[in-house]
Amino acid sequence: MSLDPKLLAILVCPMTRTPLRLDEAAQELVADKAGLAYPIRGGVPILLIEEAREFTPLED
Repeated sequence: MSLDPKLLAILVCPMTRTPLRLDEAAQELVADKAGLAYPIRGGVPILLIEEAREFTPLED
């Protein structure tokens, strides 16, 4: 399942207000700058900071 590209284009991280990228394999929206991955459940992005999974962001 993937998100509508138009929806993905307007979604931003609620913490940093930066664009999100879709990780289809993990069914998550990833905010690289914040080091957060927001789950997608039943096709619905859950953009709540307390629901996000933390990860160590890659350096540029």
